[in-house]
Amino acid sequence: MERLASFSNDPFDKPPCRGCSSYLTEPYVKCAECGPPPFLLCLQCFTRGFEYKKHQSDHTYEIMTSDFPVLDPNWTAQEEMALLEAVMDCGFGNWQDVANQMCTKSKEECEKHYMKHFINNPLFASTLLNLKQAEEAQQNETAIPFHPADDPPRPTFDSLLSRDMAGYMPARADFVEEFDNYAEWDLRDIDFVEDDSDILHALKIAVVDIYHSRLKERQRRKKIIRDHGLINLRKFQILERRYPKEVQDLYETMRRFARILGPVEHDKFIESHALEFELRREIKRLQEYRAAGITNFCSARTYDNLKKTRDEERLKRTMLSEVLQYIQDSSACQQWLSRQADIDSGLSPTVPVPSNSGRRSAPPLNLTGLPGTEKLNEKEKELCQMVRLVPGAYLEYKAALVNECNKQGGLRLAQARALIKIDVNKTRKIYDFLIREGYITKA
Repeated sequence: MERLASFSNDPFDKPPCRGCSSYLTEPYVKCAECGPPPFLLCLQCFTRGFEYKKHQSDHTYEIMTSDFPVLDPNWTAQEEMALLEAVMDCGFGNWQDVANQMCTKSKEECEKHYMKHFINNPLFASTLLNLKQAEEAQQNETAIPFHPADDPPRPTFDSLLSRDMAGYMPARADFVEEFDNYAEWDLRDIDFVEDDSDILHALKIAVVDIYHSRLKERQRRKKIIRDHGLINLRKFQILERRYPKEVQDLYETMRRFARILGPVEHDKFIESHALEFELRREIKRLQEYRAAGITNFCSARTYDNLKKTRDEERLKRTMLSEVLQYIQDSSACQQWLSRQADIDSGLSPTVPVPSNSGRRSAPPLNLTGLPGTEKLNEKEKELCQMVRLVPGAYLEYKAALVNECNKQGGLRLAQARALIKIDVNKTRKIYDFLIREGYITKA
């Protein structure tokens, strides 16, 4: 079996033959059972059946050679390495010198082969592109410091951006009003003279040390602004918006603690919480699948499609209930149609002006022919007529409230309103009716 040998043309780079101690030239034989170190023999010693210590002539062996193609059928592996070494020695573009050093290929062949397989090779290009993109992505996830070559923002005094930056002026690296702004007042009357006593001199030195600590605190606050990218505030806020709403709220809450950590550590902290939110959302989705009896992702996609269809149908029934509420009142129906026309045209819906006579209450809903009516008892039919709610929508709302009550052991009105996205007065009537009839219990 052929194996790749040393690519170097120099025979002194290989260990000598164990039989005759001559320098090995390709091809040569390597014992597959002896070693390390490798037990190498030249072809002459191998044909004589040379044996030494543990090595026997019947051991398995490997033929070591580099006389096989790698990238081009007309170029051997040894020639590929010789080309790379020649380009390294002579420099890129000196193809005549490269050809002279190789001795087996012409100038044109060397140039064409190198440009095709080592410069314009799409495999190498894609690898370098992926490495570059990965490096850029890693840099984008860190804080955005202010570099001296950047043109810092120059907000006008007392503008919104200036207030957001706490009056920081990046071009001057200074605040409009510094931290402990009147610290210099304690030094204005201090003067070191030779007649000062030791105690007075020590007191003056202590005041200077206190002032020096205040300057250090000012510098520390400016360093926090530079390290955490707060100078480029707008760019910093754009990066925050790539997180979901929950992580943005956490980001806003934890911003005050950013001074404790460095910029990279703080970003890692936020990224870890963003990953936690994603994992929790995915776990919740998988738990929903398990509760529905789904065991594979193919069924999960079908479940998602059906759930989307059910939500759309529920929305249509809710809209139908709203339409039926106005269909028997001509003036209310005209107002509703006018409002829908304004919404469809992109305008803000007009708000009807109440008349002095007051609005006439809508008549009870006629349930004749509506789907789901046969599933209601007399009290439920009366409720649907007075609330003007179609039976199909009422049955879905009832099932949702009963299931939630069974899970929680009771149900509050606020929870019912969170489950049923309809008029709050209708929700209150349905909630009171279900409690009165004993379908649910109040928490």
